[in-house]
Amino acid sequence: MKKIIPIGCDHAGYSLKIAIIDHLKKAGYEIKDFGTDSEESIDYPDYGHPVAEMVEKDEDLIGIVICGSGNGINMTVNKHAGIRSALCWTVEIAELARQHNNANIIALPARFISVEDGIAMVDAFLNTEFEGGRHAKRVAKIPC
Repeated sequence: MKKIIPIGCDHAGYSLKIAIIDHLKKAGYEIKDFGTDSEESIDYPDYGHPVAEMVEKDEDLIGIVICGSGNGINMTVNKHAGIRSALCWTVEIAELARQHNNANIIALPARFISVEDGIAMVDAFLNTEFEGGRHAKRVAKIPC
């Protein structure tokens, strides 16, 4: 069975999203693309909320969201209970978000990273496990 990756972006993240989808499909992943489907200006919450909802329903899923700075769509998905989205701009931060924070969505700033760096961060995020231990206690304190 293929692992499903939900992904969503705004207009600024469209090109990066297409590159990431192509890369992940070649790696054998199944993609649930929530859009957007062009570089025409849209509102990022319309594409972030469906990703968060899908990840909320299945704790084994890891999602990807992308917008210009990464901030808006990251804030959007973090409004959902059970979502721990991390805005990442380096591979090391992507790895630490999984290892220490058990992040389940990666948010990428399309206007500030290269396609190659975005793909490398996604790969690191998908292939890094949560360490648990002392970090589990901290993650358990996140919900209000």
